[in-house]
Amino acid sequence: MGFGLLLSPKASAQIQNADVLNAPIDISKDFQNYLNTFYFADELASFDPATAKGTIKYLRYNYKTRQAFNNMMVKPDIEKPNEFPTTEYEVSPVLPFEIQFVSDRTIRIKTTSGPQFHPQKESLMLVNGVAPNHPELWKYSKIEGGHKYTSKHGSVEILTKPWHVKIFDEKGKLLTSTLHDTDFKNTYTPTLPFSYVRRNSDYSRSMGAAFSLEPDEKIFGCGESFTQFNKRGQKVVLWTDDANGIQNETMYKPIPFYMSSRGYGVFMHHSTPITVDFGRYFASANEMYIGDDEADLFFFIGEPKDILDQYTDLTGKAAMPPLWSFGFWMSRITYFSEKEGRDVARDLRKYKIPTDVIHFDTGWFDVDWRNNYEFAKSRFPDATKMMSDLKEDGFHVCLWQLPYFTPKNTLFNEIMDKNLAVKDRKGNLPYEDAVLDFSNPETISWYQGKLKKLFDEGVSVFKVDFGEAAPPDGIYHSGRTGFYEHNLYPLRYNKAVAEITQKEKGYTLIWARSTWAGSQRYPLHWGGDAETTNGAMSAELRGGLSLGLSGFSFWSHDVGGFATKSPENLYRRWAPFGMFTSHVRSHGEPPREPWLYSKDFLEGFRKADNMRYELMPYIYAQAKESSQKGLPMMRALFVEYPNDPGAWLVDNEYLFGSSMLVAPLFEEVTERDVYLPAGTWIDYQTKKVYEGGWHKIKAGEVPIVVLVRDGAAIPHIALAQSTKDMDWSKLTLKVFASDKTTSAKAKIFLPDGDAVQEITVTKKGNTFDVTPTTLNGKTTFKTEWLK
Repeated sequence: MGFGLLLSPKASAQIQNADVLNAPIDISKDFQNYLNTFYFADELASFDPATAKGTIKYLRYNYKTRQAFNNMMVKPDIEKPNEFPTTEYEVSPVLPFEIQFVSDRTIRIKTTSGPQFHPQKESLMLVNGVAPNHPELWKYSKIEGGHKYTSKHGSVEILTKPWHVKIFDEKGKLLTSTLHDTDFKNTYTPTLPFSYVRRNSDYSRSMGAAFSLEPDEKIFGCGESFTQFNKRGQKVVLWTDDANGIQNETMYKPIPFYMSSRGYGVFMHHSTPITVDFGRYFASANEMYIGDDEADLFFFIGEPKDILDQYTDLTGKAAMPPLWSFGFWMSRITYFSEKEGRDVARDLRKYKIPTDVIHFDTGWFDVDWRNNYEFAKSRFPDATKMMSDLKEDGFHVCLWQLPYFTPKNTLFNEIMDKNLAVKDRKGNLPYEDAVLDFSNPETISWYQGKLKKLFDEGVSVFKVDFGEAAPPDGIYHSGRTGFYEHNLYPLRYNKAVAEITQKEKGYTLIWARSTWAGSQRYPLHWGGDAETTNGAMSAELRGGLSLGLSGFSFWSHDVGGFATKSPENLYRRWAPFGMFTSHVRSHGEPPREPWLYSKDFLEGFRKADNMRYELMPYIYAQAKESSQKGLPMMRALFVEYPNDPGAWLVDNEYLFGSSMLVAPLFEEVTERDVYLPAGTWIDYQTKKVYEGGWHKIKAGEVPIVVLVRDGAAIPHIALAQSTKDMDWSKLTLKVFASDKTTSAKAKIFLPDGDAVQEITVTKKGNTFDVTPTTLNGKTTFKTEWLK
């Protein structure tokens, strides 16, 4: 959803950068506070090549001020100890450091700022709880001044003094390196090297992992970030937040992962607040300010596809959602009754708007927003029969819910009596609401029991709304505070719903707003509360592309925007953008139903929806392959074209799967500038042919620009009003091929199939013939050469 205050004419939201409840924590401020003490990593004190473990000596620094010609200058300087007795405490501590080799493309660097008395045995963020270690894949050699490990894809050097860890690709190109104090001797800018901070206020510690940034290097990812696509020059705060819109710097879905155009990616394996300064303060320094008192960093070497594959091997690949989830979802805030649900289902079929899901938002219980997992009997006299009848007609039902319970909620006392909520330091509630504590197995069991009852009644999927407000100062059943649990909360929440869905329904599917690293295992997620403007539409695309570059295969957004009634001209252009996303839902302030707009709009919406349903075999096969390889369905151009410099610069178009390029219309225009990677491209609607480079391209009958890569055969299916009624025994391969192209390929994944099959069609005179395939007998193929 959903921001309840939007229903009020005087809606308000959290002000960014204000010290109010649940404001994002910017940990970088502690690294700029001259009252604190800093410890710079100086030299390798010991190292065992056989285990790749050793120690680092740290030197103590403080910021010192100096006035110069009416300016106050600040710089770090060596500091004497201030502890008593002096015999008991280290001036220059020597602390553990190690490297692990997860794969031949992935290395793990671990450092600590002090003893770890309660190390986590398993991590919720890692797919198997722990990361593998394969030192046999890397060959050790002694080098002058240090040590070196080499695999077939790259190498890592550990230099003794000054201490550096340098990462190279297989050709010997430096990808990135830790920064030492000596690396800043040629600048007056006071910049921190690889270090940790000890706070003056409470002696707590946080790591500052400083790495180099090279000229022209670009950075992407960090979750669903709506700011500029390339994060170079930005400071990104990774703290799960109710962003209250999609045109600001906070995020519903921050992910502590990014990739570089130089050929590496980084996963910061932490749940504490993290702030990353990607050269904003000092252009050549990437400062990862990690709230944790240790640094646990995974580096992945390769092109974008390699990096995403390796990262999702570690943190999990997306489960494959059911076929019907790829159909259209009809929603608004909100349908309040069984009658409204039945009426909208009737009208969807009456107006021939292909649809598979009807969503009931905040109004299906007795009091709007007061979620107690019970249909309001006065308005839903027989919810079970309603859902059964809708299912017969090809509609699945999605229900809204959230994990916060107000004092007036009928479940509030039960939650408190059973100790299922997050507590404060006294054992009371941090907020007025009870916030479910998903670190408590008993909470999960209680919560899943509520969802199971609704599954038994006929519900198909739950909207996993909110989840960004886990109390930062709360005390959790895990024994940790919200400093460690806040960012993990969405992952625990997503997991709880996805696992009961899998158990009861046989598929993994949620519709969630908040995430953390690992949430991609539990599809799917949508883009939050978008404004109903052109700017929001374009920001939504940047957010979706960024999330896709953070390991998420599946993502959606509120077609037309959310916050107010969608203007017809905006909704008309946004609809096809939604249809060319992995999943598609219309949702927000009513009206949302296309027949409540003009007749012309209704016809245009139907054409866009029909286009998607006829493309379902392409969408379904691309989804399966994306889930297997950790790729986003909606992917930045450089994922497929990493050697095209222009592909790294484009953020207002994307590839939908591997073969279709999509350029939405973000203004009320009929054409737009489109960048095409090298090769031949054929317009999906007009059949015009273009070569790589910049073109001004007119949209087709459906207001969007869509092109197909030369040599692609796009599988289509006969139009049906729901996926339930599709006939997969007869598919059409529409061949997009220039005159010089003699063969084309299609990817097919049938609803009852085990694997994606590649079909080849070969040119024979004025047509293309299908090469015999193992799918013969399960389906028949007809070809159409589109030229």
